[in-house]
Amino acid sequence: MSRTILPGKPYPQGATWDGTGVNFSIFSQCATGVELCLFDAPDREASETIQLRENTGLIWHCYVPGIKLGQLYGYRVSGPYEPEHGLRFNPHKVLLDPYAKAVCGSVDWNAPVFAYKLDSPDVDLSFDDRDNSTGVPKGVVTTSIFDWENDRPPLTALHDSVIYELHVKGFTALHPDIPTNLRGTYAGLAHPAAIDHLKKLGVTAVELMPVHEFIDDKRLSDLGLKEYWGYSTINYFSPVARYSSSGHEGEQVSEFKSMVKALHRAGIEVILDVVYNHTAEGNQLGPTLSFKGIDNTTYYRLVNGQERYYMDYTGTGNTVNIRHPQVLKLVMDSLRYWVLEMHVDGFRFDLAAALARELHEVDRLSAFFDIINQDPVISQVKLIAEPWDVGEGGYQVGNFPPLWAEWNGKYRDTVRRYWKGDDGQIPELGYRLTGSSDLYQRDGRKPSASINFVTAHDGFTLRDLVSYNEKHNEANGENNQDGSNDNHSWNCGVEGETDDPVVDKLRCTQVRNFLLTLLFSQGVPMICGGDEMGRTQRGNNNAYAQDNEISWTNWNLTNEQRALLEFTRGLIDCRKAHPNLHRRKFFQDRRIDPSAPELEIDGTHEHDLRWFRPDGGEMKHEEWNSGWVRCIGLFLNGRTLADVNAVGDEIVDDSFFLLLNPSNEEISFTLPAPRKGYAWEAVLDTRHPVDTAPVRLDNSKPYELSQRCSALLQELKLPDK
Repeated sequence: MSRTILPGKPYPQGATWDGTGVNFSIFSQCATGVELCLFDAPDREASETIQLRENTGLIWHCYVPGIKLGQLYGYRVSGPYEPEHGLRFNPHKVLLDPYAKAVCGSVDWNAPVFAYKLDSPDVDLSFDDRDNSTGVPKGVVTTSIFDWENDRPPLTALHDSVIYELHVKGFTALHPDIPTNLRGTYAGLAHPAAIDHLKKLGVTAVELMPVHEFIDDKRLSDLGLKEYWGYSTINYFSPVARYSSSGHEGEQVSEFKSMVKALHRAGIEVILDVVYNHTAEGNQLGPTLSFKGIDNTTYYRLVNGQERYYMDYTGTGNTVNIRHPQVLKLVMDSLRYWVLEMHVDGFRFDLAAALARELHEVDRLSAFFDIINQDPVISQVKLIAEPWDVGEGGYQVGNFPPLWAEWNGKYRDTVRRYWKGDDGQIPELGYRLTGSSDLYQRDGRKPSASINFVTAHDGFTLRDLVSYNEKHNEANGENNQDGSNDNHSWNCGVEGETDDPVVDKLRCTQVRNFLLTLLFSQGVPMICGGDEMGRTQRGNNNAYAQDNEISWTNWNLTNEQRALLEFTRGLIDCRKAHPNLHRRKFFQDRRIDPSAPELEIDGTHEHDLRWFRPDGGEMKHEEWNSGWVRCIGLFLNGRTLADVNAVGDEIVDDSFFLLLNPSNEEISFTLPAPRKGYAWEAVLDTRHPVDTAPVRLDNSKPYELSQRCSALLQELKLPDK
């Protein structure tokens, strides 16, 4: 087929359709030549090849008239093949456009997708000249045209947020009220049955596990397994096609947008878990699918002086070179695309410490943070860091700059240890329950900087956390050697599921303890999808390869699971109804030190918060580190909320008393005297499997707090006589 090829433009990068043709643009600093390959199907050889002759500022480009939407394409890039110097060009390999807005096809590991000869004694120093075009994914020409129908983001304040981490496929794969052809897809998540669950639960945002296009790696494919979590990214612009019910040749883009629109109509924000720290191409022994063959030295961090090898701060074989201007531009273009074109409301950055590494050490003032801080689009959405990576000095909880919230790993660990019954947790627990001011107040951040969680996708589910002491990852094909050894679980002395009603009751109560603690801590709670219904993975705490019923949400609920769901709804309803339970600021904007002497506020002795022992006495300085105090009460004074609403009126709320008992003994807890004309009511108690009506208490008698139980009391005004 003969075409007239025009020079085109270097920007925007990617494939841009204008109604009559497509502008193609791709960056490569070290390439000596670039060919555009057009395909009729993802598993066929190219139907047409076009040499890109224009190069403007290291960007190769052309304009091809007559190209239509849905056209599949890829590139062949020529240049030196010198792996010892980090150069891995191989024009026999078709490469995926880093700016492709949709991807069609998957990796066929039987095709020659490696740039070197697998059987060569020189391994990656060798050169493979076989064509791989039938076995690699292709880019798809798409359009941004979509009827958003006046879509508006919910704009929920972060301190008012309740985040729900879910997997697009796993959440709906077994849902009986969703049509079979929609289960496990974007359309399935947009279905009224799925949204109804989220609305009734009361969450304000879904945090979607990775939806950037990802692949199944060779090891998993050889084992008959699939990449389930999605942390094997191969493209940062395209919604992963396997979650599309409508097609893989661009239809996934519209379906994703329709999902966002439906969630927004329900008042639910969409946060994406994004993986900009590494790609699926692995180390020097990995495949050549995109970045590695386009410009390896630009896109990846290589070992200085040994450029054959990759710096690995991520545990996956490579680390994206965020220091390079082109790579930084790609990440920023991707973030803006998902906000402006796909209407998402924020991002959770996987292994975000890797993005902050300028040379080797983590630098909280790196270029990545600087450019986000000044960006008029990205700086306005929710930014959440997973504040660690696997490299030296990578644990950076509390060290990210303003604008950023963080997954608070210290919250998770402390709350787990406390409810397990470990000694000496009270001082740390004091900070975690009150918003972690020790981590976030010094640089002007608020309690909402702390994303509190007990469980997440990586690790035990909440039900499994109280049912297993040992991981059971045999299904992953690694002899149960993968996954972390979680020593903060508690299983009542019985490993795994049991028919013993006594053990099951204790476990259900412990699950409620975790949820009550999470929902009534200052900061932003994140619930792992399914925990509100007792979802189990049968002890697998690393289900990254379990795209099956081990990971999927089971909607066939037992009576106990329905009761847990109702209990969780009650917790969220109570939290959302009372600003005292999710304060916008730290207590009186002071650093809350549990061991500090008594505060005097505005000339009175009203406290923001007070800590009590079971005997009714307030905690003393020396008792915080004594080790013998385990059961504790936290008084939250609604009269000193010191906040204002949108019209400038001061907010005053009810006062609350949070009681926690991780011991194996029932505790008689003497209550502080309520104000004159008020009385304490028991609003929630984890000894009860369902939400019960509030119980008016006799203030002259102690509150009987059962073993391994927690409760929330509310100070309410007595009716006038």
